[in-house]
Amino acid sequence: MHLLACRMSEEVVGRRNVMSKVLGTAALLSAMPAFAEIDYAGVGYLGGSTTIDVNNANIRVYAKLQGMYPNAAAKLVKSAPYKDKAEMYSKAQFTAKEKEIVQKYENRFIFLEPKPEYQVDMLNNGLYR
Repeated sequence: MHLLACRMSEEVVGRRNVMSKVLGTAALLSAMPAFAEIDYAGVGYLGGSTTIDVNNANIRVYAKLQGMYPNAAAKLVKSAPYKDKAEMYSKAQFTAKEKEIVQKYENRFIFLEPKPEYQVDMLNNGLYR
């Protein structure tokens, strides 16, 4: 009787081992790779170059442009996104002085598609000096 019970428990353990290995292998084989975007193609335009993506850049990027920060930059960021320069000027409602300053740098601006992951941090990215 005792021998029969031992054999039955060995069979159960053996089946469990086989099943766990089969299921583990199946899980590994069925796993699909994640095709996530690793880097945003326009990341260089967020402050790391002379060209600025107006629709995604943080307000601090404009501190590098004399006269832009904080007033003109704040209006620029708050009114984004824009399709082009004309829309930027109509939506941002710059004063005459601010418009003059923005025009000085407008050849450095590009208008890429807004990315949600950068929209959140446009006014305050939580980085302080």
